[in-house]
Amino acid sequence: MKRTQFNPGCALSIYKPDMEQRILHHLNTHYNTNVEIHKICCRFDPKVESGSTIVNVCAGCDRRFRSLYEGVGTISLWEVIDKMDDFPFPDYSGIKMSVHDACPVREKTSVHLAIRSLLKKMNIEVVETEHHGAKSRCCGDDFYEKIPLEQVHEKMKERADSMPCGDVVVYCVSCIKAMFIGGKKARYMVDLLFDEATTPDVCDTVEWHSQLLEYIENHKS
Repeated sequence: MKRTQFNPGCALSIYKPDMEQRILHHLNTHYNTNVEIHKICCRFDPKVESGSTIVNVCAGCDRRFRSLYEGVGTISLWEVIDKMDDFPFPDYSGIKMSVHDACPVREKTSVHLAIRSLLKKMNIEVVETEHHGAKSRCCGDDFYEKIPLEQVHEKMKERADSMPCGDVVVYCVSCIKAMFIGGKKARYMVDLLFDEATTPDVCDTVEWHSQLLEYIENHKS
């Protein structure tokens, strides 16, 4: 049977493990179809019937599911919530924030539009950085293990410095770490939608990637 499943991704499950059930509850309360939890890592066979759809939080998961597995459709959580008529959006009283768009969805204009639509619904004024949307630049984290760690952190600072506002909206957990390392206050979209504070938690880049690898190894099936 073709199904709709929600995959929270490794990063969110590490960052705030209780959030996946809260999101699933809202999907099943406000979405127009039954949604099941899906916990297989995107790097492995998702074991879903062709024609099924996976709702993603992580931009990297979105790219892998739609490009590596034939017949698996994807949609971001942001696009889904943006179409809900009765989601309880918090009001942030017109605060100004910049947006860092995640690398894996550079070509997905629908995601960029949904993010900004949601921010407007939460009464957040977006002050764009020069390189956003399809022209967005990496937060720096993707360079991990490709160049020396010191240079990775330099790239994180460079990207953070390009943001006009001190508060920067991100929709990738690794981008939270990068913005904090770069000297900005990251505001994670999940946290904004559920009116919670965004905390960097583990900001040691090596330790963070070790946590991700451990999670991936434990969610092969």
